[in-house]
Amino acid sequence: MQTQYQTQSTSQERKKRERYFAATVITCIAAAMVFGVIHVVKLGANRMDDMKSRATYDLADMADHVRAAGEDITRHQKHESQKLVAKTYALKELEALLSPEQWEELSSVVTIPAGMFLMGTDSPRADNYNRPQHEVSLAAYLIDKYPVTQAEYARFIVATKHRPPLDWDDGAIPDGQALYPVTMVTWYDARDYCGWAGKRMPSEAEWEKAARGTDGRRWPWGNTMDVNKLNTYYHVGASNVVTTYTDGVSPYGVFDMAGNVSEWTASDFKPYDGSPAPAATFRAKKLEAKSADDRNMKVAEIVETGGTYKTRRGGSWKSDPFSTSTYHRNFSMPYYASDFFGFRCVSNAPSPGVSQ
Repeated sequence: MQTQYQTQSTSQERKKRERYFAATVITCIAAAMVFGVIHVVKLGANRMDDMKSRATYDLADMADHVRAAGEDITRHQKHESQKLVAKTYALKELEALLSPEQWEELSSVVTIPAGMFLMGTDSPRADNYNRPQHEVSLAAYLIDKYPVTQAEYARFIVATKHRPPLDWDDGAIPDGQALYPVTMVTWYDARDYCGWAGKRMPSEAEWEKAARGTDGRRWPWGNTMDVNKLNTYYHVGASNVVTTYTDGVSPYGVFDMAGNVSEWTASDFKPYDGSPAPAATFRAKKLEAKSADDRNMKVAEIVETGGTYKTRRGGSWKSDPFSTSTYHRNFSMPYYASDFFGFRCVSNAPSPGVSQ
């Protein structure tokens, strides 16, 4: 009996130790997870502090700089519903926005000579849709020296009665922004403006050659990022005057080919020959609620639209610096508009012996 009792006691003691051991292991794992989470949170907090220290405006004013998701769409719907606005510029009032010298400078164009250039990149760190690097041959053409400005777009509105950009309250340019690039315009608005001006929108290839020249450089000025030569990554906190970055011009002397505003091009977003990007990347998509319950719960699925994305180039004041690379492609549906979308125009170069 004693032996049996001792055996039972030993068994119970062993089970007790096993329970203690299991509890200890679980406690250690839980503690490790807690400390791990604390460490990650601390790293995240340090990163946020670092980002806040780099901000160039008071973060208490963040609401004035960052749009909520869907806000541009809401503004667009409101804008579509009104079509016409009460205010429009008188011709003399419009011309007085800038000096004759400023108007003349804004009308400047730059000749891009015919020939080959390197388009895209082979960098393994680049997005697949930017690859591969390949040679492209273009005829000579003329490109606007600057993005189309608010003042220039106002001329278009006065001449054609076209609707103003979405952020022009009562049809007027925001105060002090006559020399800023026009924004909050769709691809269709950009196309209509260029047609009115007797020009056209640039193809992706035309835009990229004007930005980087023929040596395959990463930014208009070379291969090293220099934040003093462009407006990007909230460095300024908004778009700014198009003549600002004289040290950031392209090899041909074209301004703002990196940063400030992301520029519409005429081109559909399609893969380059030999692109490693999945085919689905280039098919236009949208968020769609499938039922009334989904809409009530704000649940949506990503579905293909059957439409076509249009490419944008150059990055913007909101972009990360790497998105301002000359080869980087961005894309949107053509009816989208945002406070960092802009554009410029091109035209064919005159034939030899024909004056401009």
